Amino acid sequence: MGGKMQFKIISTALAMLFYIGQIWAHSDETLDSQKSPHGGQVRMAGAYHLELVMSKDGKSAKENPIRVYVTDHAGNKVASTSINVNMTLLDGKNKSNIELKADGDNRFKGVADYAFNPKLKAVVSITSKGQQEQARFTPFAAPTSSHGDHKH
Repeated sequence: MGGKMQFKIISTALAMLFYIGQIWAHSDETLDSQKSPHGGQVRMAGAYHLELVMSKDGKSAKENPIRVYVTDHAGNKVASTSINVNMTLLDGKNKSNIELKADGDNRFKGVADYAFNPKLKAVVSITSKGQQEQARFTPFAAPTSSHGDHKH
């Protein structure tokens, strides 16, 4: 093999490793092992990181606040004026659609009837420039990753 061919193979392999590393860097387990800025659960949705913050008070369903913070992958705030955010809350057989309204630089806010429940699931949809991305959350489930237990 010529030098140019070897260089192309090595370059392609390094690029693939970098890409795979980026995917792993944003897995749910990795995001769960990191401290979130507002104490919520963070998930990736396309070009965004979404942090879902829900009230952990109460065992019975009542009207509680919901907040979603939007940043890019570097942690920079994404202007709430340039995007729309909606959420579907799944609690057993109950399903609620919640419209979240812009409430600050990169924050969206809404309310819904829910209680602290480890089985509660949420799907947050973000729409920007006509393109929609989604992220799935289990905001009250215990993290499944043991990465947070490691000492570095």
